[in-house]
Amino acid sequence: MTTPGPVIRAFFDEPTHTVSYLVSDPVSRRAAVIDPVLDYDAGSGEVDTRSVEAILAAAAADRLSVEWVLETHAHADHLSGAPFIKQRTGARIGIGEHIRDVQRIFRPMFDAADVKPEGGDFDHLFHDGEHFAIGGLGVEVLHVPGHTPADVAYRIGNAVFVGDSLFMPDYGTARADFPGGDARHLFRSIRRLLALPPDTRLFMCHDYKAPGRDHYAWESTVAEQRAANKHVRDGVTEDEFVALRQARDSTLSAPALLLPSIQVNIRAGRFPPAEANGVSYLRIPVKPKGSALA
Repeated sequence: MTTPGPVIRAFFDEPTHTVSYLVSDPVSRRAAVIDPVLDYDAGSGEVDTRSVEAILAAAAADRLSVEWVLETHAHADHLSGAPFIKQRTGARIGIGEHIRDVQRIFRPMFDAADVKPEGGDFDHLFHDGEHFAIGGLGVEVLHVPGHTPADVAYRIGNAVFVGDSLFMPDYGTARADFPGGDARHLFRSIRRLLALPPDTRLFMCHDYKAPGRDHYAWESTVAEQRAANKHVRDGVTEDEFVALRQARDSTLSAPALLLPSIQVNIRAGRFPPAEANGVSYLRIPVKPKGSALA
């Protein structure tokens, strides 16, 4: 008797170009949410939960019990909706164990003394090769650093949720110029993913519509990536990739939500403690150039 594979529902947030996933075991009806988005308006500071509400409504309609919120890394382009899902469902928040390295980089940058040591804001830190279950579904954790030191992918049956490593073949790969990022590590991580069986389904965390494509897309296969990925198709060497990736990264601006996202997401999605007036504040480091503000 063949064991049923995961049921996968994708939720695309166009403002941040992020894809979140509701992954469930059709037998036990236990589920996980991967990379949920908290709606945040940078201009007003207003926060909304419509994106996570949509995921939770879908889970409720299918009578699913959400047991995990799985982060592929500490995102730099959106705030995590993990705490809201945890509050509503009791789900545990998991991330790769190298979040500790990311916290060591960014804690002093934001003077975030309240960040719990050793990843303590998260409920579970996964190590490379760790296995756990979502109902009857086996999950394998793959450490795939490069975009950040902490990136992981989740392999569930024939599906792998790759986070920010690969994009669709016509768009290429993720940037590797954030603090702690490394283009060589990213290439090796991607080659590890592309060594999986050719029919393995790969689910992206983002899509931006490559030039010439008029629709968003977020699923491909190992075979498609190896044949057609514009950055890492078969035959591209590590040195060629590093040169390409570094040249492209030098032209990219910082993500619009970089500063709020990082300081919230290294706290597992929670905001900094409220000040005496009851309001939480996010910090924006000021970096004078030359004689500015001297």
